[in-house]
Amino acid sequence: MAKELIERSKVEEKNTWNLKDMYESEKDWEKDVEEVKKLVKVVEGFEGKATKSAKNLLSVLDTYFEMLQKLIKAHEYTARLFDEDQGNSKHQSMNQKMMSLYVDVAGKTAFIDPEIIATSDETISSFTKEEKGLELYEKYIKEVRRLKDHTLSSEIERVAAMTGEMAQAPNEIYEAFTNVDIEFPSIKDENGEEVRITDARFVPLLESSDRRVREDTFKAYYATYKKYLNALSATYSSEVKARIFNSKLRGYGSNLEAAVDANNVSPAVYKNLVESVNRNLSKLHRYVSLRKKCLGVSELHMYDIYTPMIKDAAKEVTYEEAQETIKKALAVLGEDYVKLLDEAFKNRWCDVYENKGKQGGAYSTCAYGCHPYMLLNYNNSLDAMFTTAHEMGHSMHSWYSNQAQPFVYSEYKIFVAEVASTCNEILLLEYLLKNCTDKKEKAYLLNHYLDSFKGTVYRQTQFAEFEMRTNEMQEKGEALNKENLCALYKEINEKYYGKDMVSDEEISYEWARIPHFYYNFYVYQYATSFCAAVAIAERILKEGEPAVKEYKKFLSSGCTDAPVELLKIAGVDLTTGAPIDAALSKMGEIIDELEALV
Repeated sequence: MAKELIERSKVEEKNTWNLKDMYESEKDWEKDVEEVKKLVKVVEGFEGKATKSAKNLLSVLDTYFEMLQKLIKAHEYTARLFDEDQGNSKHQSMNQKMMSLYVDVAGKTAFIDPEIIATSDETISSFTKEEKGLELYEKYIKEVRRLKDHTLSSEIERVAAMTGEMAQAPNEIYEAFTNVDIEFPSIKDENGEEVRITDARFVPLLESSDRRVREDTFKAYYATYKKYLNALSATYSSEVKARIFNSKLRGYGSNLEAAVDANNVSPAVYKNLVESVNRNLSKLHRYVSLRKKCLGVSELHMYDIYTPMIKDAAKEVTYEEAQETIKKALAVLGEDYVKLLDEAFKNRWCDVYENKGKQGGAYSTCAYGCHPYMLLNYNNSLDAMFTTAHEMGHSMHSWYSNQAQPFVYSEYKIFVAEVASTCNEILLLEYLLKNCTDKKEKAYLLNHYLDSFKGTVYRQTQFAEFEMRTNEMQEKGEALNKENLCALYKEINEKYYGKDMVSDEEISYEWARIPHFYYNFYVYQYATSFCAAVAIAERILKEGEPAVKEYKKFLSSGCTDAPVELLKIAGVDLTTGAPIDAALSKMGEIIDELEALV
């Protein structure tokens, strides 16, 4: 583990993403930016007459989506440059320029949806018959009109769009502070050497077999956050207030309703998940008890939750080894899938290692017409290999959708965004378990499987419950100050982990380090997606090609239907509690299996 982060300029090129695949030069990017500005002016010219004729409607939609495709690509370029090193002032300025352009474009094109909504069904139908080109946009128009009750007049939509940059401010402040400004202290590692804590190193340090390292890391990390709780609670409260403004403006009953409706999902799906997981907390409590037993401690603390339960079984996994293992594990998805994986690894779709100023965590993103890009902070661990497989799942989902769908339908909804990524993880884990002959190594992998359930189903639902309750508090006029946020978070944490876990005081500050609380009710989808992915992976392993074919059809569907309906293509029905129940039942079986081994 490097003691200090290296400068971006010192990272080997082979371990960086190749942004020249997007734009060969900055001048090429600038050309697209200027083209976007020209196309926006053309779109503006249709205001007040977008649906006066079939020809007008086709022209405005054709021009709008041509512009939007270029805008997204131009923004993706600057966002990737910015995330390489968020301390680079030039790239920061370029990215801010694109964000401002996004807001400007949103305001100038805000009339389109209201004018489509204000047009009668009969007129829209006649337009489609008159202009065959409009057949492409039938599903888009239907989706726009689905939100009729929550779409405002052109004038108010323009004003609402102008607030977009302000609404992003809490998240921008949070990211600037946590990614660039905040500095954590150093602690002594297992060898007594000084290691500076960073966000990317936090969990790996908590995975240490040395309990003193875990405790020191945990306490030093959260002691740093404790200093800034007033500022971070004000930042989060501002985020929730911005959501309240938007949901009230659009006539929704709550922030939750507004957030999930954007993906054509019922709030009942969200609430059912929280209720189902709460009913099954006994399995998480069993997991905690088993962890306490395996670690052989009289008290289990929150800093003990990441270290492997099975000691001395962890293996270092280099990035090169991870690539080969991932390709073997995902061979069940077909030669075409493996060929794509190979291309991604060889042709620099990934930015691999941590460097100074780089965005923490991991993600996959994609602009239509170009291959996906993945940001990693690889650290030679088993978790890092799974993260790589996870992000590759996102990338393959994007690639298949982009290849099969026109731009207007290429971007899949957030609700299904975590299915392909999690399915990759499960297939990798099942592959490793199948090919494992060592009892201790098998126990270690089962531990990892359980940690996936804990981290993705239970932990994300814990976050989802916290987010739901904090939004409800603010909607009722209750203050989201540091005292209320910390008390609520600790209360929920104690409920989830049960009596065998000591919910240390520091854990009440954890909400302050979770960036997803600025993603507007995003995290519940990790849990629903994990449950769906468990079902899909089991089908693929049991049924083979027929299940793979249906799965790839799902991957290729973009946003051509409601996400809950698209999942049915792959054999998963989330309108019922069956996938969640089945996944948690699977967790119970894994606990049984691990208990028998230890």
